[in-house]
Amino acid sequence: MDSIDYYNRYAVPYYEETVDVSMEEVMDHFAQLLPENAEVLDLGCGSGRDTIALEERGFYVTPMDGSEEMCKLAEVNTDEEVLLMTYEEMDFDDVFDGIWACASLVHLTEEEMKETLDKLVQALKMDGILYLSVHKGDRDGIYNGRYFHDYTKKELYGMIEETSGLELIDIWTTQDVRPGKKDRMWLNVLARKVER
Repeated sequence: MDSIDYYNRYAVPYYEETVDVSMEEVMDHFAQLLPENAEVLDLGCGSGRDTIALEERGFYVTPMDGSEEMCKLAEVNTDEEVLLMTYEEMDFDDVFDGIWACASLVHLTEEEMKETLDKLVQALKMDGILYLSVHKGDRDGIYNGRYFHDYTKKELYGMIEETSGLELIDIWTTQDVRPGKKDRMWLNVLARKVER
């Protein structure tokens, strides 16, 4: 079962586990770097929770997810259309002032991550801001029915540095905000699109 199959099958419990979690503190760092009325892609929007939070800050948000069942739930939650699209299908060109990829790249292999980062750079306008978060650690394999690839700060730093057209702003560590998961740590990245 790949990750999209997983989220199609377990969409409702995943929605219930994540819909009320607040990412406001991390979102503050991202939002401060965006222009007024910014166009933002909520990549792997899941429940649509962050789409709502970003819209409340005055941004124009395009929610997108690869799981059809998650899209349906997000459409009910956000009361708007959600793009049903995988990262492989994504083909945006200089569209967004910001991309919010909160916990949405954790199921990619290292090679898929590199390819997706290139697509995200392409999707951003010049000086656009990318936020992403991944698990901190050394897992690389199938856990609880899904593939996970975790990163050390050094690995993630190297990957961002190697991505053409992306300039690192900051990498920092946070605790998982979901109840009962405080021992799980996340690496957060902010980067800016620059001339290649």
